[in-house]
Amino acid sequence: MTLAPEAPHALEAVAVRFSPDGTPLAVRHDGQIWVVDPDVDTAHWFTRDSWWDTQRSTPPGVGNVVDIEYWRVQVRLGPSTSALRTFELRRDPLAQQWLLESITDNRGQP
Repeated sequence: MTLAPEAPHALEAVAVRFSPDGTPLAVRHDGQIWVVDPDVDTAHWFTRDSWWDTQRSTPPGVGNVVDIEYWRVQVRLGPSTSALRTFELRRDPLAQQWLLESITDNRGQP
């Protein structure tokens, strides 16, 4: 499945490469490498999962099962001067897989 700015609400699994300090460097999406622009600020935040709706049960001591992690990054296709796009990435509690939640093109239109 190709997630495009015209259809930004489907979640698609992506691979994210991080720096040693935990900042995203690149995203593999749809068979291509999108490089995070180091000159543009990234946003990193957490939201709470509605655990009462998910029926998620875990044994005591497992750790944090309610914080959903997000990154918003500006990316370019490979090491080029292609137009910037904004990728919003998310990772659910207890998951290792990152999901591409949305793509916004350089004009700010989802």
